[in-house]
Parts: sequence; structure tokens; C-alpha cells
Amino acid sequence: MSGTNPSDEAVLLERRDGAVAILTLNELAKRNALTPAIRIALAEAIDRIERDPAIRAVVITGGPQVFSAGGDLTAMQADGLAGGRDRFRLLHSIVRAIVKSGKPYIAAVEGWAAGAGFSFALLCDTIVAGEGARFVASFPKVGLVADAGLLHTLPARVGQGRARQILLQATPIGARAGLAIGLVDEVVPDGTALDRAVALARTYDGLAPLSTAMAKEWLARGIDEVLDWERSAQAALFQTADHHEGKTAFLEKRRPTFQGR
Repeated sequence: MSGTNPSDEAVLLERRDGAVAILTLNELAKRNALTPAIRIALAEAIDRIERDPAIRAVVITGGPQVFSAGGDLTAMQADGLAGGRDRFRLLHSIVRAIVKSGKPYIAAVEGWAAGAGFSFALLCDTIVAGEGARFVASFPKVGLVADAGLLHTLPARVGQGRARQILLQATPIGARAGLAIGLVDEVVPDGTALDRAVALARTYDGLAPLSTAMAKEWLARGIDEVLDWERSAQAALFQTADHHEGKTAFLEKRRPTFQGR
């Protein structure tokens, strides 16, 4: 594949393969958690991509063992309700940029896509998963509600009934099981998800970009309502004892004891 990479120390690697932009989450020490640094880098990269007419499709991927572990619990500090709401300013700008983009996005998932990492994969129009990929809406385990648009994207993919089970039970779903319910679009051998995603992305070079953009605009309806609600709901949950207990238990690697307060 052509293109140049920034330093391997960068939290987000960006390169080109013809008309395809490839974004690789690259903070493996934190399992590609959506740290403030990754969010800033993503926002900047997506803005550049959106303004570049030569780019016809975008692929987002992570490492061979983990796509993204979701939110960075070690940095999940909210200063009151206002602070909690403000935490979503940058994240929601990224969510809106992807969902409302005129360019198709494809997720190449190897390993775990958990919490907001799961949400991030589902922002994409197509999901290609390695055989060993696993998806989990782990939010209830830390006293939170699904965010980053998952309450919009998940029911749209799998229907309300299945979405309820995935969101409420926080049970991991394998790649093949995900394929069977429409959560995943293609399953490929481990280690080949990125190559397949790029191959799919190249096909958009032969399709009219304005047609794609108009279709995506229609499919994005409803995302703003979900994001506005989750911003307030999640900010409130950040203040609860259950969230504190869930976060502490996760970091201490023990089972949480929730009390509904």
C-alpha cells in the first residue's frame, strides 16, 4: 500500500492507498482506548479527509489483538454535571463527522471492540471482522449507558429486540454470531480484516460520490437526538456511586457491587 506514516509513536497513524484513507488507532499500551490524544488526532484527520475530494473512502482499524477497548477509565473524571456534559463535545463532533460524512467508512476489526470501541466500529457503514473479533457493549459493567451513538447505530443494524439484549446484558458477541444477526458485514481469517476492508473501500472509486453522500445523509437521520440525550444521561451517571464503584472494581480487577445510587 502506498502512502507515508507518521512516527510509530503517534497515537493515530494515517496513510493513503490511492483514493482510500487508512486510519490506524495506535495506542496499544492502552488497548487503543479513546484517550483525549486519540480523539484530538481523529478529529483533525477526519476534518482533513472530509475536505479532500481525492479521498473516496475511509478505513478505520486498530491492532491485531484489539480494535479499541473503549473509553479511557483512568482519564474518566468529570467535574460535576457541566463537566460531564463538556466531556462529550469533542467525541460527539467525531461521531457526527463520521455518520454524516459524504464518504463511506469501513471498520477493520481484529480482537476486541468494547464499550465506546464497539460504538466506534458501528459508526462505520461496513464492518469487516477477523474470526477472533469480539464485540461487547460493556457500559453497564461500569455504571454507564451506551454512548458514541450506539443507541442509534445498533438498533439500525440488528433491530430493537437484539439491540436490547446486547445493550442490557453486556454479553460478548463473536464475529460469526455477529455476522448471523447483521452486526458484522463480513468475517475473514484473522489478520486479513484490513486488507479486505481496503479492497472494499477501493470499489467506491467507481461509484458516484454524490449518490453515496445523499444516501448517507438520509441514513444519518436521528443521530442528533440520540447524541443530545446520551450527553445529559451519561453526564448524570458520571456522578453516581455506581459509576465510581464500577470504575474502581474494573481497575482493581474485581466484581463490582452496585446499589442503584
